[in-house]
Amino acid sequence: MTPFAIAGIQMYLGHGSNLDAMRHRLDLTMHLYPWVQMVMFSELAVFGPMLQHAQPLPGTVEESFQQMARHHRIWLIDGSMYERRDGGIYNTTSIIDPAGEIVGRYSKMFPFTPLEQGVQPGTDFFVWDIEGAGRFGLLNCYDMWFPETTRTLMAMGAEVILHPVMTHTIDRDLDLAVAHASSAMMQCYIFDINGLGAGGNGQSAVFDPMGRKLHQADATEQIIPIEVDFEQVRRSRERGIRGFGQVAKSFRDRPVEFPVYQPGFDNSYLNSLGPVAMPRREEGPGPANVRTLPVRRSFVG
Repeated sequence: MTPFAIAGIQMYLGHGSNLDAMRHRLDLTMHLYPWVQMVMFSELAVFGPMLQHAQPLPGTVEESFQQMARHHRIWLIDGSMYERRDGGIYNTTSIIDPAGEIVGRYSKMFPFTPLEQGVQPGTDFFVWDIEGAGRFGLLNCYDMWFPETTRTLMAMGAEVILHPVMTHTIDRDLDLAVAHASSAMMQCYIFDINGLGAGGNGQSAVFDPMGRKLHQADATEQIIPIEVDFEQVRRSRERGIRGFGQVAKSFRDRPVEFPVYQPGFDNSYLNSLGPVAMPRREEGPGPANVRTLPVRRSFVG
């Protein structure tokens, strides 16, 4: 067994700075669960979804998280925050080691357009190794709806995928279905951590490489400490999920290159769908279309 303890934090978040509240919740987490080695927050936990709070990276806010990681001697995933660069605004997650050093930053590849209008897509995948444990990868919310992202991380050797999300919408059940299916298809752990309030509608969940749900939260504040076992990932990929489908090896040995990814593929159907745009209210009965009926009054007595 190669264990590693990760805690996801599902907490109430407001618009504006949540930095102090996150620090307090981290302190509580480490007081209650001192054996935890990594803590992760939800997407845009730091400031919420308002672009005016975009920060430069590196910067003073990121330095605060570096101090937290150093103080508790843990790996810390800040969820994400909007990052202001010369090229625009990105939705970026910082990965911080127990010494407080930034080991990498991941920028969301699929901003949730049109709601994240003005946010630029990242282009680089990120995986990293923790000595004595295994390999981690990171995706941000809507990224996971595109199976190419999880497939790429699996092919890069990721054994745990950390997935901060900020979902307020009524399709949260579909978010969870995608994460659950991805854990089985990619034979890895997935930590799908959502916020509350301005940070989402909760229901954070953790899935294992056998496609089993280890925990699903409700819509209350929760600290979710889970010990993963990297040997379980490796055994699943070697012998098959629950002793059957050897998905990673079958993908490696595929007989064809998928035409949809090849130059010259006919995109006419996809192009026919039109641009990504916010749905608008359909025209319905309005004042000009309403037919007024006569009012009939009846009197008793």
